[in-house]
Formats: sequence, C-alpha cells, structure tokens
Amino acid sequence: MRTNLFHIVLSAIFLTLGSAEAYSQEGKNKTTTIPAEKQPSTKKDSTKVSLSEIIKPADSTAQDTLKPKKTFLESKVKRKAVDYEKMDQKKKLLTLYNQAELYYQDFELKAGIIVMDYEKNEVYAGRIKDSLGNYTQRPVFKQGSNVIEPDSIRFNTVTKKALVWNSRSTQGELNIKGEITKKENDSVYFIKNARITTSKNIDDPEYYFLARKLKLVPGKKVVVGLTNMVIADVPTPLGIPFAFFPMSNKGTSGLILPSPNDSNRQGFSLQNGGIYLALSDNYDLAVMGDYYTNGSYAMRFESSYAKRYKFRGNLNVRFENQIESERGFPDYAKTTQYNIQWSHTQDPKSNPNSRFSASVNLGSSKYYQQSLNQSNVGSALNNTLSSSVSFSKTFNTVPQVNMSITATHSQNTQTETINMTLPTFQGSVDRIFPFASEDEIKKGFIKNINFQYNLNAQNQITTKDSLFFKPQMFRDARVGFQHSIPISTNFKIFKYFSVSAGGNYNEVWYMKTIEKRFNEATQKVDNIDIRGFDAFRTYNFSSSIGTTIYGTFNFGEKKKIQAIRHVMRPSVSYSYTPSFAKYYDTYDPDGSGTMLKEYTRFEGGIYGAPGKGVSNNIGFSLSNTFEAKVTDKDSTKTEPKKVMLLNNLNFSTSYDMTADSLKLAPLRVSGGTTLLEDKMNVNFAATLDPYALDNANRRIDMFNIDNGGSLFRLSSANITINYSFSSKDGTDENDRSDPLKNQGLRNGGREDDLFGTARDLGDSRQSQFNDEDTEKAEKRTTFYKALLPWDLRLAYSLTYSNSTRQNEITNNSLMVSGNIDLTPRWKVGISTGYDFVQDGVTFTQLRFERDLLSWRMDFNWIPIGDYTSWGFFIGIKSSVLSDIKWDKRKQPDKRLR
Repeated sequence: MRTNLFHIVLSAIFLTLGSAEAYSQEGKNKTTTIPAEKQPSTKKDSTKVSLSEIIKPADSTAQDTLKPKKTFLESKVKRKAVDYEKMDQKKKLLTLYNQAELYYQDFELKAGIIVMDYEKNEVYAGRIKDSLGNYTQRPVFKQGSNVIEPDSIRFNTVTKKALVWNSRSTQGELNIKGEITKKENDSVYFIKNARITTSKNIDDPEYYFLARKLKLVPGKKVVVGLTNMVIADVPTPLGIPFAFFPMSNKGTSGLILPSPNDSNRQGFSLQNGGIYLALSDNYDLAVMGDYYTNGSYAMRFESSYAKRYKFRGNLNVRFENQIESERGFPDYAKTTQYNIQWSHTQDPKSNPNSRFSASVNLGSSKYYQQSLNQSNVGSALNNTLSSSVSFSKTFNTVPQVNMSITATHSQNTQTETINMTLPTFQGSVDRIFPFASEDEIKKGFIKNINFQYNLNAQNQITTKDSLFFKPQMFRDARVGFQHSIPISTNFKIFKYFSVSAGGNYNEVWYMKTIEKRFNEATQKVDNIDIRGFDAFRTYNFSSSIGTTIYGTFNFGEKKKIQAIRHVMRPSVSYSYTPSFAKYYDTYDPDGSGTMLKEYTRFEGGIYGAPGKGVSNNIGFSLSNTFEAKVTDKDSTKTEPKKVMLLNNLNFSTSYDMTADSLKLAPLRVSGGTTLLEDKMNVNFAATLDPYALDNANRRIDMFNIDNGGSLFRLSSANITINYSFSSKDGTDENDRSDPLKNQGLRNGGREDDLFGTARDLGDSRQSQFNDEDTEKAEKRTTFYKALLPWDLRLAYSLTYSNSTRQNEITNNSLMVSGNIDLTPRWKVGISTGYDFVQDGVTFTQLRFERDLLSWRMDFNWIPIGDYTSWGFFIGIKSSVLSDIKWDKRKQPDKRLR
C-alpha cells in the first residue's frame, strides 16, 4: 500500500533524538544490503481465523529446535550524510547527521538528522542547530510527486501512518500549516490548529484563517470546524462555525457572491452574483445577475471554451432591464439593452487549408453608454460596433482555388444605423499564365500575360437599431453578384523602366432593380422595385510605367553625418473606361409627359451602377525615402549606423482629359517617419489645390497663381504624433491586442489605455496595471539605486481646414496616458487629455493600486465629464477566496434616452 504523505496539510516541531557516537565519514552515496529473512506467507487460508487466535499466547512447551531470525530490512537503503553515519546493530538504528539523505522503498527523505529504526519500521527526521544556535535543515519528505516540509516527522514504513509537527502543505491555491498532523490512512488526514492562507510566506503570513480542527482528503476536499480570520497576527471577530473547500485540479462549480452597491437613480443593488458551472474540461458557463431596489435588473451569461491544438474562444450574452426613477414621476423611464459578444480563434496548425474565426460585438446602440455594469468607459466613447464571422478554405488544385464565407456587421451608435452582410461569398482562381509553362520563367510581354477569376456575392442589409432582427429588416435586403476577370502583364523597357498593362472585365447580377415613374396622386417620382434577374457588364483598361532612382549625397567619412541616401520612385499611369449609356433610361420628372431626365435601373445596387461618362485619366505619383549614414557612438564599430529620416514622402495627382474644366486634381502630399529609436511615429498629409475660388468660395477654372495667389492653395492638412516609451525593456507581458484576453477590446474599445483601462466589474481581482510581479520588481531594487518603473503614451492630432476659405483648425488635441510605480507595491496611473479647440480637459481617469501581497487594494476615479464615478476594492487575489472582498462603487448618473 503506497503512502501519500505529501498531500498532508502539515507542520513541524523539532524531534530531539538521542546522541550517538560519531563515525567520521565522507558524505558519499552508500548502499547497505542486508539479507532479508523469510517473511510470513501472504496467502489467505481458506479457514477463518479469529482475532483472539491471532493474539493468543504461544505454548511454552512447543518450541522449535531452530530459532527463527528477526526481520531486518525489506529492501535496499541508500543514504548520505556530511558529518557522520552510524549503524547500531544492537539497537537496530541507522543514524545520519548533517545534510542527511535517506532513500528507502518508495520514499525520499532529506533533513538535518535522520534516525531509522528498522526493527520497528519507523523513521524519525528533524532539524539541527547551526553554529549560531538556530535550527536549520528542515525535513523534506518526498513520495512520488508529493512533498511535505515539516519541522519533524515520525513515519511507519509498514502501516504508512505518520505523525507530523508544524507541517506545511499546498492544496491548490491554499497553503496550510498545521500544529499537529495525524495521517489516518492513505487518503484522510486530521490537523489540529491549522493555518489556512494564500500567502506565499506560510511561516509568517500577512493573514490566515485559524481552523481548530481540519480534515483533509488530498485532491478532493478540506473540511474545517470553528474558524476565524487573523490579520497581522491579530485575531478578528470574522469567523464561521464550519466550512468546506473543494480541492480539485479540475474546474469546480460553485456560487458567485454578489457585491452590494447603490446609485442615485436605481437605488440599492446586489451586483455580479450568480453561479459558475464547470460543465467539462473544454467549456464552462457563468450565470450572473444584478438586482436594484427600483425594479431594474440585469442578466449575463459568460462561457469560455477551448480545445487544445484546435481552437479557443468565449461567448458573452448580456441583457439589462433599466428603470429610472419611480412610476408616476415625470422623469420615469424604462428601457431594455442587450449585447452579444463572441470571440473565436483557431489554432493555425489544426488545419492549414481552412480557417474559421469570429469577432462579434453587436446589440443595442446605447448599451455601453447606459449599462449598469460597465466594464470599460473607453467602450462607451467608441461610436462604432463591428462584427465579423468568417470561414475560408483553400483547394490545392492547379490552379489553386480559394473561397471564403463572411458575415459582417457595422453599427453606428450615434445614428443607430446598422449595416450587415449575411453573408458575403468570395471565390477566386489563382493566376493562370496561358503562354508560359508552369516551371518556365515568366519573362517578357507575352509570357507574363495572366488572368484570374474572382466572384463576390453579397446579401446586404441596412436597417435601424429599432428594426434589428424584425421582418422589415430582411425585406429591405439587397442581393448582388459580381464577376471579374482581370488580365495583366508586365515587362521592362530600356532596362530601367517597368511597364505594366492590363484590363478588367466586370459582370454584375442583381435580383432587384428600380423603375422611376411620376405619381400623379402625390406629384412625386416613385422608385418602383422590379424583382427579377438583371445584369450589366463593364470593362476598363489601365497601364503604368515607373522606375527607381537612387541618389547619395556624401559629406565625408569623418563627418557626423557621412551621407544621405535618397530613393525616388516616379510613376505615370493611364486609365480608360468607356461610356455605358446603353444601360440608361429616361423618365418624366414633373408629369409633363416629357422624358427629361436620365437614370439607370441599377441605381442603389450593392456594386454600384455602370457609368455614363467616359473616364480618361493620367495619374502622376512620386514616392521618396530618405536615409542617413551617421558615425556610430560606439568607437569599436567600423561600419556607420543607418538612420531612417523619412519612411515615405509621397506626391500624387491626376489629369482628366475628358473634363471640360478643372481637369487637374488637387495634389495630395503625405509622409511619415519614426523618431527616437522608433518610439515616436509621425504621420502628416496635406491637400494642395491648384485652382482658385470665386467670391462664393466655389472652385473655378482658373489657376490660383493666375488669380493673384500662390502656385497651390492649401485646402486641408493634418498631422498625428504617437509616442510610447517606458523604463522597462522588452514587451508587455499581457497581450493587449488579443481580444480573448482584453475585455475592453472585445467591447469595441482601444488596445491602449488613452480612454482608461478596461475593468471587468464582475472580477475585480484583476489588476488595473499591466505590470510584472511585485517580487520581481523588488529583486531589481538595490540600496543605492531605486528603480521606479514607468510608462507613458502620448497621442497628438492636429487638423487644418481651408477648402472654402474658413482657415481654421478643426481639431487640436493631446491625449496622455501613463503609469508609475512609486514603490514596488504602490502604483499610480492617469489617462487624460486636452482639447485646444474646445479649450477643455477631455476624458480623465485616475488609478491607484496597493499590492498587499495576498491582497490587493485599488481605487479608480473619473472626476469630470458624463461618466463621473469612482470605485474602491480590497480583496484576496486568489480565486479560491475571491468572495472575501469589499467592493464599493459610485456609478455614473446616466439618464436613459
């Protein structure tokens, strides 16, 4: 029968053992093999034997002529000690002293001193004193994968019973230290005066629960009697008469205790209470709800699922019935809000030829603005909700075929307009080179000719929030199919010029078109839906020629800036699209009977309508990059350092040869670069209009320079600067871009915390700060150099508008978010900003957090704006004791609309 001593909830006191003569010996591994005598037969006799017969005294007259030998050791003993080892044959004792190690049968034992009584089949182990008189070398008893570290232990190798003093054991997230532990059998242990804590320092915890009596079944349960809470060695009146803790490596179902709160408009409440169901190893379900004294309530269903090497995801469904004020009062209001979130990711290795993914965030447009249980204020400031569910598959044929089916959703929370595609089908056949074999090099005009086939089909729905999933929503659906066959080729001329040319054939199918008729009753033109198949076909031609020019400006190897390299990529393109007037009809706009106006029956289609006018454009573009070679500060390096000055500087415009006026399009200038070791991103753009404005601020067919102005007129410009830096090296341990880990991102918020950090009010144990463990931070802190980790993010945006001589800055704002560790256990953060146009502070959130080792305390405050609120939390970090907390919040005073 194998022992399981290591699951004991244990503790230890030093076991004093008698002194013995020391034998000087080096601490080398030795093996003692002593012949074992014959053991009693283990065979069961068919005759029943009573207990009295077993313990009956032997007959003194019946004696065997051969005296049997006494049992010695049942197996080999491996031992080791630094000071001495002693074998006492008379007392049947084996004594090991100082860094003693004993390996016998199925257990390993390390301690300061070990005494093995092989006649009684008992092992004793304890500590020894060092030169300063302090006890050291606590026993470590290991059997299989289980380990215990008591002060002293007494163990019987035959009965497997044990008595342990001051034992220490870990059961899941609980650390247990018992004054006296008794092992009853392989699966039941009894402990007297047990300390239960989640603190890592089990000998001097910052808090613990003192259980007078404790019963432990390792891996299954812990049952305690009268228990009360002790904080900093001070007993508190907080206690319970009994408790039950399920111990399992698997998920366990249980209740989720609610948090009491109150608000000015909904009254007192119990929030985030419910039940957690561990349905299987692959998925779970949490059902939580809120209840307010004025009748408001909320329900939430949250489920996470995963299958190793296949997929993982989560599903959240939220519903809230909100009541404001009391029935009969003028400010009484009642609304219902809901939100559905689904995130699913597939392991890329599970199936390389097909992939399924989902990112869903849909529901009431005002959910995040009016929710009674907001997770992230930044989500309420977002104006768009979007969703996408897609499946794609690749067929490894020749040529290769790709297909995908996608359902998308886009929702504007301000206008409450919803756009959906249910679904979008896309199929494509890979490039085919009809004039070149598969293995042949594609070179030259003829061999580079290739074509593809693409199919795009959509069922598009545009509706309002109030009509979502109602019959009218589907009646207004638009269905269309688009087939396209692009044909292209590319080749070089004069060695340095790259030429590309091609055409594109499009065919569009619609299931519904329109007909315009004048309605004499209403004196208006009606658009009459004509259901049935209809199609139109278009084609176009395009070509381009471009080259790459390299230039280097050398300043000398001894200069700090040795050289600047300039790369230019000029390009000229041409595109032509003929007129498709055959698809146009005329209608009577005023009832006069004269068909004066033209229209096409394909108006309002998903893929647009054929154009009536001829398009004949020439495009010009020039892209530039600038790179410098500078002398490296490290004198040991022989090569100069490369520094990017401008990642891109682009100029583009076009000329319409068919237009009667305003043939030249405005010049678009854009560029970007990275500075300060790639930590600052700078992007800018401007629109330069060559034409002048008349007195009514309308563009006229006259160049601005001919109207007394400059060559170009600046009509718009913008610049954005993002700067992110910190005192920490490396990347953040928490992946903010992963929607499965970032609740705020699933809500439609930002990856960064410029609009505040994401908070799941249903699980306040999680920190507001993405920081490393406090113990790691403390290890980096020295006496002479204190390290204060910090991080800072800046986002600046400036927009200038002058299209109609308004000459104004329409946007000028700076947003800041930063965190700092004042001490290894005190963290402070802020998210704020300033709008220089409106001359006011933007959304502001203050964050404070104190690491109390096993506990955590935090306070977050939004002092100004529509979301003024605060929240305070103090509780145990461990999930097994997560209900021991105090959570108090003041919610924003939101008005239902």
